[in-house]
Amino acid sequence: MTAHQINKWGLVLFALFTLAAPFILPLFIDAFWVDIYSEMLIWSLLAASVNLLFGYVGLLSFGQALFFGMGMYGVAIGVAKLGLGFWPALGLGIVLSTAMSAFAGALAVRLTWHYFAIITVVFSLIFYFTALSWKPLTGGDDGLSFSMPPMLTWGEDGELSLTDPTVQYYFIITMVGLCYVLMGVILKSPLGWAFRTVRENAMRASLIGLNVYLIRLTAFIVAGFIAGMAGALFAFFGRYASASYMFYHVSGEAVVWAIIGGAGTLLGPVVGTSLLIMLREELSTLWEHYLLLVGVIVILVVVFAPKGIGGLWHGLINRIAKPAPDAVDVKDGEDRS
Repeated sequence: MTAHQINKWGLVLFALFTLAAPFILPLFIDAFWVDIYSEMLIWSLLAASVNLLFGYVGLLSFGQALFFGMGMYGVAIGVAKLGLGFWPALGLGIVLSTAMSAFAGALAVRLTWHYFAIITVVFSLIFYFTALSWKPLTGGDDGLSFSMPPMLTWGEDGELSLTDPTVQYYFIITMVGLCYVLMGVILKSPLGWAFRTVRENAMRASLIGLNVYLIRLTAFIVAGFIAGMAGALFAFFGRYASASYMFYHVSGEAVVWAIIGGAGTLLGPVVGTSLLIMLREELSTLWEHYLLLVGVIVILVVVFAPKGIGGLWHGLINRIAKPAPDAVDVKDGEDRS
């Protein structure tokens, strides 16, 4: 079996496990860990939006928290201020985040390298301070809480709502899964190959007729949509929106999750996010300075596995599938004869 075949089947098995695990875990773990798993999935979407830009297009963004916050506030304002129902509020959050990413991206993707990173931080700070100062709308430092509207109603008393923990859990799984399927379809399409081409060499991409600016802008908008979906889900998860989630340190965490999991791999953000959040939860019960241990682990992974856990996986598969030197010599000898 070749390295490509082993890698392919390994990814299929991992994907099947990832998809099946959410439906199996509630049978074996308590409600606390079910909520933690839901939180991991939501945060992995934010990391995936970073990964889409950095891992596939070569743009390191520290502004994804802006679109995450827009998704949160779209839901919270829609429910608390405008009296919208569940689905219209969800749509408002996604539309706001996607529109903001189109606006910010139209300016940001004209730049590259550290200039791009800096302008994404600037956008995040501008709207962070705006949210803090616009207290009548956003709640300022206190944030904005709201009551959960029902997802679906029937008859006089029947309703389906995320106030039911089981319903909330499976709703989050479904929405996160659909987002990953969408990203998978995009990355397998000609657009996904255009992303990689621009990442490898933007000048050569332009010489073969690709519109580099438009490709980068498209990636930025898709990443903003994904981050906005994560923010909208997190708003429903906590029944709350806060400007603190728009600060660039939230984007920084997402960058770390994506790199640890493996930038440029579809499921890398899930792995990196899950690993670091589980370490946080477990180590925080053992030592109050647990972040030092988490930091050491991150440094070790970056130094000894610069391609992340996903890169380790690919390297291991290629090493297993690589034929032994003697076998290569024998084969070559047969060919020469």
